[in-house]
Amino acid sequence: MQVDIDRLRGKIVERRMTHEELASKIGVDTSTLSRKLKCNGLTFTVGQMHKTADALNLSHNEARQIFLR
Repeated sequence: MQVDIDRLRGKIVERRMTHEELASKIGVDTSTLSRKLKCNGLTFTVGQMHKTADALNLSHNEARQIFLR
């Protein structure tokens, strides 16, 4: 499943969150998050998608647009 990385990056910026903060909130190392973002999110687990949506306070619609392309 491919993630809309541009939209995800936009939400990270919009929420004024650093990659370090997001990585910590979803339980991965910062370098792991960077790799996930570089490969179009193909390696995000379902659990990490849910944690990311929670950490960024995404609405159901926003999460769907980002993670269910």
